[in-house]
Amino acid sequence: MDPDSTPSCDHCPVATRGNAASLQTIQRWMESKKQTPFDWQLQAWSAHASAHHGLILASTGMGKTKAAWLGPLGNWLESPLPESLWTQRKRQPPAPPLLALWITPLRALANDTCSALQECIDGLNLPWSLEQRTGDTSSATKLRQRQSPPTAMVITPESLTLLLSYPESLETFKHLRTVVVDEWHELLGSKRGIQTELALARLQRIAPNMLRWGVSATIGNTEHALSSLVGPAPLRPVSVIRSDQRRAMELEILLPKSIDRFPWAGHIGLAMLSNVIEKIDAANSTLVFTNTRNQTELWYQALLRARPDWAGRIAVHHGSLAPELRTWVEQAIVDGKLIAVVCTSSLDLGVDFAPVDQVIQVGSPKGTARLIQRAGRSGHSPGRTSKLAFVPSHAFEIIELQAAREAIENRQIEQRSALDAPLDCLVQHAVTVALGAPYSKSEFLDEVRSTWAYRNLPDEHLDWVLDFVTTGGCLHAYQDFHRVTLEFGKYSVRDVAIARRHRMAIGTITSDMMIQVQYMSGGKIGFVEESFAAKLKKGDKFLLGGKLLEMEWIREGTVWVRKAKGDPTAVPRWLGGNMPLSSELAEGVRRLIDQIASGQPVSPSLESLSELMRLQKRWSHIPRLDEVLVERCTNRDGDSIMLYAFEGRSVSEGIGALLAYRISQAHRNTLSIAVNDYGVMLYCAEPMKIELASIPQYLDLANLEVDILASLNATELTRRRFRDIARIAGLIHSGTPGKSKSMRHLQASTTMVFDALKQYDAQNLLLWQASDEVLADQLQIQRLKGALRRMQANRWVYRLVDQWTPFSFPLMVERIRDRIGNESLADRIRKMQNQLEKAAVEPEAISATSTRSKRAAQRKPKPDENSEA
Repeated sequence: MDPDSTPSCDHCPVATRGNAASLQTIQRWMESKKQTPFDWQLQAWSAHASAHHGLILASTGMGKTKAAWLGPLGNWLESPLPESLWTQRKRQPPAPPLLALWITPLRALANDTCSALQECIDGLNLPWSLEQRTGDTSSATKLRQRQSPPTAMVITPESLTLLLSYPESLETFKHLRTVVVDEWHELLGSKRGIQTELALARLQRIAPNMLRWGVSATIGNTEHALSSLVGPAPLRPVSVIRSDQRRAMELEILLPKSIDRFPWAGHIGLAMLSNVIEKIDAANSTLVFTNTRNQTELWYQALLRARPDWAGRIAVHHGSLAPELRTWVEQAIVDGKLIAVVCTSSLDLGVDFAPVDQVIQVGSPKGTARLIQRAGRSGHSPGRTSKLAFVPSHAFEIIELQAAREAIENRQIEQRSALDAPLDCLVQHAVTVALGAPYSKSEFLDEVRSTWAYRNLPDEHLDWVLDFVTTGGCLHAYQDFHRVTLEFGKYSVRDVAIARRHRMAIGTITSDMMIQVQYMSGGKIGFVEESFAAKLKKGDKFLLGGKLLEMEWIREGTVWVRKAKGDPTAVPRWLGGNMPLSSELAEGVRRLIDQIASGQPVSPSLESLSELMRLQKRWSHIPRLDEVLVERCTNRDGDSIMLYAFEGRSVSEGIGALLAYRISQAHRNTLSIAVNDYGVMLYCAEPMKIELASIPQYLDLANLEVDILASLNATELTRRRFRDIARIAGLIHSGTPGKSKSMRHLQASTTMVFDALKQYDAQNLLLWQASDEVLADQLQIQRLKGALRRMQANRWVYRLVDQWTPFSFPLMVERIRDRIGNESLADRIRKMQNQLEKAAVEPEAISATSTRSKRAAQRKPKPDENSEA
């Protein structure tokens, strides 16, 4: 779809009169606040008044919220509803019916978003009521909202879909004029994005005149994002509104006083603690971002130990904390009560914290879009400068951070693509819509195909979905899978128990089961995953919400704790903390390494790696942009081959699995694999019977998908992926509030369903989806293919090395990490680093006097040793 096209409009616009009066009203209000609208904001309001769909692209803190929200408010100023249609509310004045939805991807954003939207409503003196509806909203409030909805609502995709499952949804949404999807890039490319597309299509059928608007600060493929938002054939014109202002941004990489020439990942940057404290001390307010929730807890404790005088002045914030704790932290930032907050992605998006002076990013963000979002949390208003300081957690992250810095300066942002017709989401949606109102097959097909994700949905796939939700397919013997009834050509849900169970399971977020953590006295602290809680014993101490807690017992799905003193014996871990390097950032890393290898002048941050890189060059090689480096190290521990693709962890996993499988098939070696973002290590306790020059032939693209699935135990991977698909499709149930089923029970249920389908319905489309997702998502097969093609076209460089090089040392650490406890691992790594450092300053220790080098010198060189191909 051409974003500049203006297709014919088959429906009358909501507002047809000139918008000059409403624009003047809006401008007068902004002038009263000493603000002047930007031209692109005026364009957005004008496009909305002309009944356009649209996508707003602007830097964080430049006024996107006003650009998107004042359009619907201006529409009301031009064309208010008669009071006879207003909603009568108990103990409150009447208000217009539901006219606008603001969809937010994170419930943590709801409070701040409501405040920003309410300011506009109050400033224009509108009779609108505004409320939020998320998973944190009380049951009583949710019931009241169904019976008497507000004029506008800030809502998550899950809560919106839940509302659509009630019969009164047709009445609730019939006056709806505008839906704004905030941070659209955050939803795009995920099943929550698919859920949002389906919800928008349903709303469009209920309210044909509804306008769709998206808001995004960071997106690389605008046309695709717009098509996913408005559908493949919108019946209204569409507009893309771009800000012509660019936020000023100061980017700084904090460098340690000395850099290990043999770096390793795993110590989360705490060696830079003093640098971070210095930065926090120099500012009024700081957000310290980490990439995982357990890192957040560890950094908060480290800061507090180093600066006990900061107690009560710093806080922790992440999505597993109790809602009231998150809300308190957010308000304390706004009120200027906190000098620093250690946080994760829970504060990435949308939150307007004007008092924040700077952002510190601990570790590589693995992508530029995420980094731009986080940087925008500081100086969050037009005209102010965003300040961002990088804190590398190990030496190679300096290269990643410099690549991200240059990508930001050049406005190179990752693209995000929508998923293509996932059937688990469609199965769930088929039941949801049937709960809301009976529908015919043709009605449902038209509605579903109006979304971008399902625009090409085959008739036979829809037939399968409808048959599956009505009969359960090969599971027809179980009445629970007869969820939808077909009568007189209409699909509906008649069973009250099925309706209740489905509504509790609505959503596409899948993770380990969460268990509440609560004080013995009753106060709620947050949530941990069941897999972590299952390992706790009475007396174990762990960190959550910046507090040291001691576990007393687990009862009725709750971990009961009391405050503790001393040191933690465990740190909660949550799924989703392993982020691979984006393809764009990986390309930037390869380019910077080429710059170093060529001897070109480099930035001061890269210059700090000069000793490390000189040693890598002396002992091995630094690959150019058109080269692939392979090293081999044979010592008393065994035989190791290292290949450096610099393509990110996901691609490294695919390369490692493929190599290990094909080599073991040819030579019957037992190999183990270690990977990181930069390369892969194959290890064998015995000498591997292969020559390095033969490595490229093992990475041929022929039969790639068959071999990669065989190498990774495809059945087990598919079974694991099927667990999430089965949850979304409603084939397994997590239980009811207060009576949730254990993870072991859910895994057993998933296995039973998976095995039944494999045996009796091998062509089941959900099984095929699980297999496709393993390839596309978990193994990133398309990215792997691209990497292999690039590598096959490059020149291969082979080096035999007598000890671990700066490039191979991190891979060696990854290999031994799981076999050694954290403290023992650190001790062993330090010992090995000292030995290698000694070798680095004593070249004779690695000279030709070594026994291995003598042997190598006495025999005829093979083409794979210290050569190029």
